Amino acid sequence: MSTIKDTGIDKIFNVINYILLVIMLLVIIYPLWFVLIASISDPDLVNCGKIYLIPKNVSFEGYTRIFKDGGILISYKNTIIYTVVGTSVNLILTLMCAYALSKKKLYGRNVITFLFTFTMFFSGGLIPTYLIVKQLGLLNKMWALILPGAISMYNVIISRTFFQSTVPEEIEESAMIDGSSFANTFIKIIIPLSKALISVLTLFYAVGHWNSYFSALIYLTDRKLYPLQIVLREILIENQMKAEMVAEGLMEESVINKVKYASLIKYSVIIVSSLPVLMIYPFIQKYFVQGIMIGSLKG
Repeated sequence: MSTIKDTGIDKIFNVINYILLVIMLLVIIYPLWFVLIASISDPDLVNCGKIYLIPKNVSFEGYTRIFKDGGILISYKNTIIYTVVGTSVNLILTLMCAYALSKKKLYGRNVITFLFTFTMFFSGGLIPTYLIVKQLGLLNKMWALILPGAISMYNVIISRTFFQSTVPEEIEESAMIDGSSFANTFIKIIIPLSKALISVLTLFYAVGHWNSYFSALIYLTDRKLYPLQIVLREILIENQMKAEMVAEGLMEESVINKVKYASLIKYSVIIVSSLPVLMIYPFIQKYFVQGIMIGSLKG
């Protein structure tokens, strides 16, 4: 059996591709690696710019201080709750809406789709949204971070296209003939056939909730309800301000020592906050590309 041999130009092209891919890989991985080694290195060496590839004077003091800080642990718990509850609400509403819009016999389907799509380009703005949340009595409550963004039209379009292009209508018709209701068909037939789609939506929504901080910044004033990203933001701002004061000689030596460990905590919190997403992604990676490609076949 004959094989096609690469020409000289093909070999040069492949070499250039490999070089570019390696460079891109290093550009992406190095910042993550630096944060990891900086979180376990001597903060004095990190601040002096002496840490490059390997950790020096390894210490887990940053992680120890994180898990001793009650505020960080509470915010971590809050973020997990917001992510789990928020993603569940997102999935339920998105899948139900997309499934309904995928049915050609839905009366006014095009008008409803247009109205939903309109919100992708135009919104009421921050102030009207804040007033609505306030009038609904959601300020300083978990639901203020979940209900205003409970559904994404972009994800609805992906889901609707998935249902139209992947789920055969004959299966639903057979279920209806056997006496199955729309709700029963959706739960027992459509959902099990949509594992790839659900995995993609779960990743999209969960990462969005996990990294969200702006909504909490606007709607929450009770520190006991703060998510992890708000606490991380405060640590970064506080560390930057103290560093500027140290540079100007406005702080005592005892406070300078605290600033040193604040820098260490900063990197440690980044690792702790990113770890859950990095751990979950490998398990749903096989569904991720499949779900995106299926959802992009036709509109």
